[in-house]
Amino acid sequence: MAAPFHSVLPLVLLVLLIPTLSRAVGGSGAGGGGERRTYIFRVDHSAKPSVFPTHAHWYSSAAFASTAGGADPLEPLHVYDTVFHGFSASVSASRADELRGHPAVLAAFEDQVRTLHTTRSPQFLGLRARLGLWSLADYGSDVIVGVLDTGVWPERRSLSDRNLPPVPSRWRGGCDEGTGFSESSCNRKLVGARFFSQGHAAHYGLAATASNGSVEFMSPRDADGHGTHTATTAAGSVAYDASMEGYASGVAKGVAPKARVAAYKVCWKGAGCLDSDILAGFDRAVADGVDVISVSIGGGNGVASPFYLDPIAIGAYGAVSRGVFVATSAGNEGPTGMSVTNLAPWLATVGAGTIDRNFPAEIVLGDGRRMSGVSLYSGKPLTNTMLPLFYPGRSGGLSASLCMENSIDPSLVSGKIVICDRGSSPRVAKGMVVKEAGGIAMVLANGAANGEGLVGDAHVLPACSVGENEGDTLKAYAANTTNPTATINFRGTVIGVKPAPVVASFSARGPNGLVPEILKPDFIAPGVNILAAWTGATGPTGLESDPRRTEFNILSGTSMACPHASGAAALLRSAHPDWSPAAIRSALMTTAVVTDNRGEAVADEAEPGRVATPFDYGAGHIALGKALDPGLVYDIGDDDYVAFMCSIGYEANAIQVITHKPVACPATSRKPSGSDLNYPSISVVFYGGNQSKTVLRTATNAGAQASATYKVRVEMATSAVSVTVNPEKLVFSPTAKKQSFAVTVASSSSSPAAATAPVYGHLVWSDGGGHDVRSPIVVTWLQPM
Repeated sequence: MAAPFHSVLPLVLLVLLIPTLSRAVGGSGAGGGGERRTYIFRVDHSAKPSVFPTHAHWYSSAAFASTAGGADPLEPLHVYDTVFHGFSASVSASRADELRGHPAVLAAFEDQVRTLHTTRSPQFLGLRARLGLWSLADYGSDVIVGVLDTGVWPERRSLSDRNLPPVPSRWRGGCDEGTGFSESSCNRKLVGARFFSQGHAAHYGLAATASNGSVEFMSPRDADGHGTHTATTAAGSVAYDASMEGYASGVAKGVAPKARVAAYKVCWKGAGCLDSDILAGFDRAVADGVDVISVSIGGGNGVASPFYLDPIAIGAYGAVSRGVFVATSAGNEGPTGMSVTNLAPWLATVGAGTIDRNFPAEIVLGDGRRMSGVSLYSGKPLTNTMLPLFYPGRSGGLSASLCMENSIDPSLVSGKIVICDRGSSPRVAKGMVVKEAGGIAMVLANGAANGEGLVGDAHVLPACSVGENEGDTLKAYAANTTNPTATINFRGTVIGVKPAPVVASFSARGPNGLVPEILKPDFIAPGVNILAAWTGATGPTGLESDPRRTEFNILSGTSMACPHASGAAALLRSAHPDWSPAAIRSALMTTAVVTDNRGEAVADEAEPGRVATPFDYGAGHIALGKALDPGLVYDIGDDDYVAFMCSIGYEANAIQVITHKPVACPATSRKPSGSDLNYPSISVVFYGGNQSKTVLRTATNAGAQASATYKVRVEMATSAVSVTVNPEKLVFSPTAKKQSFAVTVASSSSSPAAATAPVYGHLVWSDGGGHDVRSPIVVTWLQPM
């Protein structure tokens, strides 16, 4: 194994001012006065005059030069020519308006900052050594997974290429050299590594970059840790004796442990991810030849943009249309309804669930009561020592209750266990505030926004997290007891936890706020307390003041769920190289499970006792043992996506921004509906008095037997909605591999006002031989616009 990077380069040299990130705010190409901002311009690539050898030459020529105040040439930050055609540039608002008027420019939108959605999990997915999908797919050795994230730490054992065959000959990628990263940093496992900083530089400039004060690298090297974690969750090599300071000890491996990794650094520590850099990452990854793209990024301005103004949707469409599967994270804004992000129907949108492993901690109060929490604290224990308990929110106001920086009076907390409310600042940062104020330990209490959802953290002092109910009890005890005391006991790692999976409290929820006829998220995957490799540049808390360094870390978020789906897609692509991205997603959705390891309905962590719904988990929790042989798949091609976009009212020129080619909306004999897209889930929306709707689906036989017969059954949670399917039987043969059917959904309510809540159910096609092809059904009522 290569020597750890920090052993050959003193860390002090890594504090980086990054001169090449310092594009001046003024300078040539601004095209007039005013503040410069970065814009992404979609260009009709077919309009390029033949005199220019490349599109880059065309964009930099007089054809795109400013006509105001002199012919300043355009200086593109990125030139896109694979999943998207056009360029990004830092220009004034007036110059952007001028470029919008160029006859070849189809659309322009301003660059935005997006955020990251931050090893027992493969077994929990149903994968077993030398059996099933791992065996049949050779652990994904012929598949290349591209990860758009914060880069990678190449020396980790999880990126070892030991016993891997040569890199697939079709691979066209490479390794960008830069600070602390050379071409030799890549190997047969890490087959590619690139970085994209132009959008970041134009947005922040040198001053903002330098004032960050964080360790960062002008190279593919990962200073944050998020990218290394997601990459190795998807495709990490087998690493024995893995743990995070003793927690989750065992053998660490990714979902597709022999798949190759290509890292595309589009996010920068403490600064997020710029749309222009993300789009450049998509463009390069597809040109390099990846098979799967994993994107644990989302957000933007907090408002769902139309697909033709969403660079992740645009870049992903270009990838999917070339046969590349794209997985994205659903977001961490749950349990709020309509919080799910990454909504385009060509994306696999992944929510988060728990696995059957936990890291319990116990709080013992002075009156003998015991309360349950979780923690990844690994330092010196409290050894049952009872300590004074204090809640600063009683006298210090809101900021003190949240343990914000400089909000706690050291004279009040010194030597005590401090209760801090969750929210407004990172969980681990609160612990550092308590420690610096002289506190001995901390209990982090959830509020209503987080309910009973708990995740473990590698705190810098003895600390644990508790749910809302336990937190309220703890604060009441501290307020109403003379000399309240407590201690915290840390119980290590526990496996076989029941129930599991449970929908994580933070996992973003439906309905789809942009197109409610498409159910999102698509499914959930392990995303709570996931062990994977970590950067050598920062400690497990990610705090600059944390001196610890660990080979592995345990994180939670839909960021961790997304690479589980990416690794799953890599295995399915290896086992079924002829499957389209839509077929792979269909297999994952129609075989997903909606029962836990007790055999009961999957629950919602945010609200104990509540059964989760398709708005929480989509089709369910992925189960790879079944996805290998789903029986039937619902396939979707470019023409289907175009028809879908036409049905939701997009104009042809807006659709062309996404598809890169002129389109014409097809004429149909019936009014098109977004529900007609051949999606594996069925979402029917009644507007106003419309109380009956028929949607169409086409199933393709993907089973080993060319001749097969499937019969349908439908189950709905209430009689308020009836569902009929025509025909009720599908017969497949060597000459009839596809069969279509119609699903008619009717409400028994005489008035839409009578429907106060969504109705859920499912449709299952069964061949009686082990294939049960399950589609969730969601019926909602909305008032007409």
